[in-house]
Amino acid sequence: MEQARDDTRVRGGVGAGLLVALGAALAFGMSGAWARGLIDAGWTPGAAVSARVWVAAIVLLVPTLIALRGRWGLLRRNAWMIVAYGLLAVTATQLCYFQAVAVMDVGIALLVEYTAPVAVVLWLWLRRGERPSRLSVIGAIVAFIGLILMLDVLTGARMDAGGILWALGAMVGAATYFVLSARDDTGLPPLVLAGAGLLLGAVGLTLAGLVGVLPMAWTFDDVAYRFGEVAWFVPVIAIGVLATALAYVLGIASTRMLGSRLASFVALAEVVAAMLFGWMLLSQLPAPVQLLGGALVLAGVVVVKLGEPAVASKLVEPEYAAP
Repeated sequence: MEQARDDTRVRGGVGAGLLVALGAALAFGMSGAWARGLIDAGWTPGAAVSARVWVAAIVLLVPTLIALRGRWGLLRRNAWMIVAYGLLAVTATQLCYFQAVAVMDVGIALLVEYTAPVAVVLWLWLRRGERPSRLSVIGAIVAFIGLILMLDVLTGARMDAGGILWALGAMVGAATYFVLSARDDTGLPPLVLAGAGLLLGAVGLTLAGLVGVLPMAWTFDDVAYRFGEVAWFVPVIAIGVLATALAYVLGIASTRMLGSRLASFVALAEVVAAMLFGWMLLSQLPAPVQLLGGALVLAGVVVVKLGEPAVASKLVEPEYAAP
């Protein structure tokens, strides 16, 4: 969870903050590889993401209540934000990402998702008239070229169109995550927003499964990975506890220690972590041209961020009045 903070007021302990932020990126990055094992074993993406969100919501329930300290009025006043966060920033992002990794490599799906910062810049331009700088435009072009190389379009390689669309859906959800997470004018502690959003997302996914909108299927068979087979609950616990609950807690801590802008740069390490776990658990490794495209995508995103130094601070300006 990101909390917007002026980077000129970052607290001490930058070295420790960097380690915590890298830990968050490492934790988030392992989710796709663990989920792909479940999906290959017979789980639907809907069942995998539901298990992930439920486990994380249960793990964060007590810390959320402690952080709330009985201030239930905060939930009522920010109900719209919690709903949007739970349905878009949590549920839609993870479900679309899991749908994508079901038909394409983990690293590639995550790289498409991580064009989200470019989408945020475009949103600010179209919605608020905040025209991007020339450097931001150059970064967006570099990222787009990298995306073409990453998808291996130029060589005529056959790509799954549905997987690309799902990954782009995850990108939209991730962009929503950054926009909503940057708001610190609501009085809602970041941990409460994360815990309440995860719980709402878990309930929503369950209801969608019960009415048949979201296909739900799972198996209790062992799950195969590169290193061997494990019981089904091993990846479920790994995804829920490590790749979601722990990842959110570390993300909150690192953002407070580093500031939102520096923390968001370090968060790009999640892409590298996803490729690492994709190789370790699934033997997936992108082709050289795709690695070059991925590097260009990340470089483009970094250039866009460098060209928009005021984006993080502007995101905290109220756009909607909380009820």
